[in-house]
Amino acid sequence: MTVLTRTILTRIAASIIMLVLISVFIFFAVDMLPGDVARAILGSSATTEALAALRTKLGLDEPAVWRFAHWAWGVLHGDFGTSITTQEPVTTIISFRLGNTLWLAALAAAISIPLALALGIGSALWEGSAFDRIASIVTLGAISMPEFFVAYSLVALFALNWQIFPPISTVTTDSTFLDRLDALILPAITLAFAVVAHMMRMIRAAILDVLGSPFMVMAELKGMPLRRRILRHALPNAAAPIINVIVLNLAYLIVGVVVVEVIFVYPGLGQLLIDSVAQRDLPLVQAGSLIFAAIYLTLNTVADVLAIAFNPRLRFPR
Repeated sequence: MTVLTRTILTRIAASIIMLVLISVFIFFAVDMLPGDVARAILGSSATTEALAALRTKLGLDEPAVWRFAHWAWGVLHGDFGTSITTQEPVTTIISFRLGNTLWLAALAAAISIPLALALGIGSALWEGSAFDRIASIVTLGAISMPEFFVAYSLVALFALNWQIFPPISTVTTDSTFLDRLDALILPAITLAFAVVAHMMRMIRAAILDVLGSPFMVMAELKGMPLRRRILRHALPNAAAPIINVIVLNLAYLIVGVVVVEVIFVYPGLGQLLIDSVAQRDLPLVQAGSLIFAAIYLTLNTVADVLAIAFNPRLRFPR
């Protein structure tokens, strides 16, 4: 068994164990949220008999361990239960919302990844230049700005002042690609603004580390053109940390959309999670949290595997 195969199997096994532990934590953490689900649904004027009947119907009168076992068995079979507020299958509700979140993350990645690569490579090649200094100052400023500030600034400028894009990102199942693109521009730019700075600085550091290696100095002394040194030697050797940081930021783009979706009232999984907590819709909260955790663990595993796959020193250790 090769090092890469053993690593993949180890990472997958560790991710499965971690996901099981996270599912236990999610269920019991959601179950311990303050308030009475039955009273939140029926209102403060509900009778004691009505509250007891609803708790029995929802299974809330059963022990928590039994309810977790029932929920986990359903999840293993692709059944996340039924929404308390809408009485629809959770899978049906989440599939549409998750698709919207993936649309937003994909557009943000299409903006942020090429921009971060260009800025990172350019800053590394022209280290100490005006371009490098300006890029560093701008990215430091971008990292220090919270997402809600960036989002509201974009809304004030492009939606209210210039009226180029809509302030609310409304999409439906019938929305065309252009309609989705128009609705997603501002939230995608907000997300990209949050991750470009981090990716750019990590890419710059990775390339500078390779450029300072002895084999790169030797290539320069031999008179090898700069373009060839970068494309043939620097980028392949810096690929592992670059790919690692890109994949980890992709995980953030998917999991970290909650604030952006709430600000733009975008019907994604993050917005659904917030609404479900407010409505005490426990099946939706548990399913949304578990999906976010599964996505994050999967992309972290992919990042670890790609880091080893692109690094010969890790694939063939002495």
